[in-house]
Amino acid sequence: MKELVIISGKGGTGKTSITASLAALADGPTLADCDVDAADLHLVLEPVVQTSENFISGRAAEIREADCTQCGLCEEVCRFDAIENFTVDLLSCEGCGACVEFCPVKAIDFPEQNCGVWHRSISRHGPMVHARMHPGAENSGKLVSLVRKEARTMAEKENSEFLLVDGPPGIGCPVIASITGADAVLVVSEPTLSGEHDLQRVLELTNHFGVQAMVCINKWDVNPVMTKRIERLAGEQGATAVGRVPYDAAVTAAQVNARALVEESEGEAAQAVRTMWGEICTKMQ
Repeated sequence: MKELVIISGKGGTGKTSITASLAALADGPTLADCDVDAADLHLVLEPVVQTSENFISGRAAEIREADCTQCGLCEEVCRFDAIENFTVDLLSCEGCGACVEFCPVKAIDFPEQNCGVWHRSISRHGPMVHARMHPGAENSGKLVSLVRKEARTMAEKENSEFLLVDGPPGIGCPVIASITGADAVLVVSEPTLSGEHDLQRVLELTNHFGVQAMVCINKWDVNPVMTKRIERLAGEQGATAVGRVPYDAAVTAAQVNARALVEESEGEAAQAVRTMWGEICTKMQ
């Protein structure tokens, strides 16, 4: 089994659209949506949920009003200003436990939190594990690791040739959790100055963790000069440019119909994605 993680320097580059098309082109892959803070691969692949489980992680303080003596010590020791008038603001509480430790009458509970939900599902292109964090919840990196672990188990059970992971954007903890130990990553970039800057940061990250990187420039024909600069940057960072996908209104039409581009179109962009998939398979042999 080969694990390919599709990532990007920021949201909106077409990462999930590319992932959906690769899922349609691969032969029965196992899929994972690790963009848990803004999961949307399910909008295209429309998986049927088989099982769901809560993601329990982290803790938050709760002051028992009946036992509180209103000494104010908890408010003094809270570095995050999460306690006011002897009440905890759960969105501000970082779960450090300082108030629990210093409360002289032990009037503060510290329960684990329900931070999200994750699913085992079946999509039209293969089994899928996906999740969503609750708004304001913490530990998205831990949930990413859980989704990948479950997807790997599912891929081994299904004897899948590929595990395709729709990773989160950026370079933070969730991204690190999604790429470590993967066989390769595909970085989806765009031909802009910000795209060039973001690609630089992402490739520094993949190099740090020793993960093979490939680069796709989406809507490359919007700025051919910048496309060449980005491909040159990729080469300087040891990455391989494997695809140029042109702007195509068929992408939007496919999204409206909740379909992958290659399922809806035989146009130039769809053909570019098909060619890129061939390049990826060759690089990952």
